[in-house]
Amino acid sequence: MIEQGKSQKRQEIKMLNRKILEITGVNNVESFDNEEFLLETELGFLAIRGQNLHMKHLSLEQGLVAIEGLVHSLNYLDGNTAAKSKGLFGKLFK
Repeated sequence: MIEQGKSQKRQEIKMLNRKILEITGVNNVESFDNEEFLLETELGFLAIRGQNLHMKHLSLEQGLVAIEGLVHSLNYLDGNTAAKSKGLFGKLFK
C-alpha cells in the first residue's frame, strides 16, 4: 500500500456542461472578473476564460474553487507560455 505524502501534488477539475467548474488544489485566487479567472494551483497558474463567470464557492483552507458561467478555455501558464501571457499579468497591475 502506497501512502500519499504531503509533498505529492494533486489537482482535480470537474466540469459540467461547460457551465459549472469545480477545481481542487487551489492555493490562491490571483484575480477574477466576469471573463477571466487566474488561479494559483499546486500544479501552476491556471487561467480560466469564458462569459458571465462568477465564483460560486471559495475555500482556500480546502483548496476548492467553484465557478459558474460559460467556460471557453482552461490554460496552465508555465514557463513556455509565460511570455505569451504578459497581457494577462499586465491587466493585473494596471
